Amino acid sequence: MLRTEFSIDKPLASARLFVCGLGQYEASLNGETIGDSFLAPGWTRYEKTCLYNTFDVTNMLHGGPNALGVIVGNGFYNINRERYRKLVIAYGMPKAICKLSLDYADGTHEAIVSSPEWKTAPSPVTFTSIYGGEDYDARLEQPGWNKAGFDDSNWRPALEVRAPGGDLTAEIDFPLKAEERIEVKSIRTIGGGSTLYDFGQNASGVFELKVSGQKGQAVTLTPGELINDDGRVNQNASGHPHQYTYILKGEGIETWRPRFTYYGFRYIQADGASPAGGDVSAETPRIHELTMLHTRNSEPATGRFECSTPLFNRIDSLIQWAIKSNLQSVVTDCPHREKLGWLEQTHLMGSAIHYNFNIHLLYKQLIQDMIDSQTEDGLVPDIAPEYVFFDGGFRDSPEWGAAAVILPWMVYQWYGDADEIEHAWPMMTRYMDYLGNKADDHILSHGLGDWYDLGPNFPGEAQLTPKALTATATYYQDADLMSRMADVSGRGAEAKQYRALADTIRKRFNETFYNSETHVYSTGSQTAMAMPLCNGMVDERDRGTVMKKLVESIHESGNALTAGDVGFHYLVQALQDGGASQLLYDMTARDDAPGYGFQLKKGATALTESWAALREVSNNHLMLGHLMDWLYRGLAGIDQAEDSIAYNRIVIAPNLVSGIEWVNASFESPKGTIESNWKQENGRLRLHVRIPANTSAEVRVANAEPGQSSESGKPLSGRDDIKTTENEDGQYRIVIGSGTYDFDLALTAH
Repeated sequence: MLRTEFSIDKPLASARLFVCGLGQYEASLNGETIGDSFLAPGWTRYEKTCLYNTFDVTNMLHGGPNALGVIVGNGFYNINRERYRKLVIAYGMPKAICKLSLDYADGTHEAIVSSPEWKTAPSPVTFTSIYGGEDYDARLEQPGWNKAGFDDSNWRPALEVRAPGGDLTAEIDFPLKAEERIEVKSIRTIGGGSTLYDFGQNASGVFELKVSGQKGQAVTLTPGELINDDGRVNQNASGHPHQYTYILKGEGIETWRPRFTYYGFRYIQADGASPAGGDVSAETPRIHELTMLHTRNSEPATGRFECSTPLFNRIDSLIQWAIKSNLQSVVTDCPHREKLGWLEQTHLMGSAIHYNFNIHLLYKQLIQDMIDSQTEDGLVPDIAPEYVFFDGGFRDSPEWGAAAVILPWMVYQWYGDADEIEHAWPMMTRYMDYLGNKADDHILSHGLGDWYDLGPNFPGEAQLTPKALTATATYYQDADLMSRMADVSGRGAEAKQYRALADTIRKRFNETFYNSETHVYSTGSQTAMAMPLCNGMVDERDRGTVMKKLVESIHESGNALTAGDVGFHYLVQALQDGGASQLLYDMTARDDAPGYGFQLKKGATALTESWAALREVSNNHLMLGHLMDWLYRGLAGIDQAEDSIAYNRIVIAPNLVSGIEWVNASFESPKGTIESNWKQENGRLRLHVRIPANTSAEVRVANAEPGQSSESGKPLSGRDDIKTTENEDGQYRIVIGSGTYDFDLALTAH
């Protein structure tokens, strides 16, 4: 804990606090916590970038004596060896720097700056680890420590310490917060004096404990996403041991929540205490209330989806909880054992995430994290921020490092932010040079490949698709996007250079992997066929045949899902863009084979790491949620035109499938709300569309009868505000401006 006192002796106009506490901090003025952030500031490569936060605290100050307090914990800045840890690093001991800027009504200014004149003392947080949990001894509390007039004569002067080394930079992203309170669903005794609390939902977060008992008694809480057969918490696949111990001060009902760590859990096992009201010894501490606090990035929600088929609503929830649990100050893979920013999911799951949340600022920070983590030779490692080097192929995978190129393009496409292309250009060009040096005649063959595909062995590195295929297809995608971004940024010569590189990679890829007689790529796996289709690597004359071969192979496998972390993203895109959404529905509307329904049938409440919801791996994992993109872009049909930026030209193209009668969806685009609500019955499609101001849209419906269709009860033909065409692809296209529309379209049999 750090504190200082100061006095305000004349009228105050405004006051702002600038603060950075590493690893994380909580600040207070006159005993009142400043803001409601959790784990602030965001974690970074501290030797490159340190984030600070700014608060308007004018209304928290008053005339006369005031006190400023800061408590600082370890976070990712100092990872200790006790209990579970994924890695061990120590940038230094917890520290803080802050400035309170006071502007007075008379035009004068004063700054209260952290210095050795401040006082410091240990806090009641006796142990904290981002991986291992947290302990709190309420007997060590010093009431009033962050208020004026507190006797700090036994406190020591604060020490001036070495700075972390990184640039002190304002944090631009939304803060982490406790966004939802989840009440306990059931409580049961599990023997040995233990009690199991089940919250019914696997999510990232902490808890709030309300307990009473005698001074010195201890309660230990162990969270977990799974339980063993005996009802006790199972942390085998989520990081063991991770636990929390609270020592009571013995003053009525005491309330505590952890400050500097979090976990992914559905259950909490309580030891050393019993539920209040039960038939227990009076000597046992009583838990009056235990509540889950779901913590995540507080960026605004953007999406809403529901449909007539309950299974797909449950799939939407399953994926959404994985997204929410892993949107922290980085996009984590899981909220428990790793909490690291594995990069492949930032672009492979990017579209799915952006339909749910406004990730503009988060992705700008991720781009900086990659810049900070890039090595001298140009490698963008698989994880950013990179705190430790992982061997065995887990540092250099082209499908992971591609985020360095794809994210700036996504930020431009979705939000119209061309500045990030400029900001990231040096990183991107160095990474492309790195890949060029690694390639053997433009073929890359290293990395993890289609991670966690469903093959004969326990999931891990690619089993069904050669690593060279996914790596080289990604290399082509990188070169293609570099050419496009060079055009956007006015780099004509470089645009031609990267276009030539992309053409060469494409040629070598097809020479290496494509069999022109069978029209099959490599092993013919779902990933091997889908990636070249999506990335534009298949010759136009062969696209139809390759797509047909992909569909046939899926049918022959019994509509089983086999693509992994990398490939399933492209499979979803290939099927929905290739007019095979019905097949995608058939593959996922089932629970008898590994997939979403299979996970739900096994009791999952968040997306699991493996298609089969294996207990040996994470049961709250962000990857494999690519179907979310189909729910919005496919079923609801909400998209933007290929040459559109920031949704200035919208496309509404719902994929009608047998098995779903209606869909209601909306998306908060940068231009405003887009809605697509449809219902099909009796051979007609009723489609409600909302298009925001200053945009236009094209509604595309397959197999519609133009002469038997209307909008708001008026025939479509002959109207000035609506233009209709019927294209060679069999789609009926309706061009509209901003506003709301209610279409009634006759559908032909198909």
